[in-house]
Amino acid sequence: MSLPSESAPSTNASHVLVVEDESFVRMVAVDMLEDAGLPVAEAPDADTALRLLEGKAQAFCVLFTDIDMPGSMDGLTLAARVRARWPHIRLVVTSGRVRPSRADLPDAGCFLPKPYCRSDLLGALGQVA
Repeated sequence: MSLPSESAPSTNASHVLVVEDESFVRMVAVDMLEDAGLPVAEAPDADTALRLLEGKAQAFCVLFTDIDMPGSMDGLTLAARVRARWPHIRLVVTSGRVRPSRADLPDAGCFLPKPYCRSDLLGALGQVA
């Protein structure tokens, strides 16, 4: 994945999938990414995210997921499943409550603590690219 510069959007960027159960936080993250020129898809939980990835996983380059979410799995479990099934998708996990150890993250995953700003988010995406 190549990240666009702050001023020039990329014309061939793959989608970032944002998974966040808090709608306002999800909206802000999506806006930050779209403002940077990245195409974005969003999901309110891990189950919805997996359904989006089914058959369309090649369209995505990054999974950006909150850890603490309701539903059948949390963000760390989602990240591990995505890594096992679609290893081309890079992983960034976030939380304002949980601080995972390096061992808790799937290989090549990155943790971004909340609250974060646009430069933090873009930096995390650049780190996993």
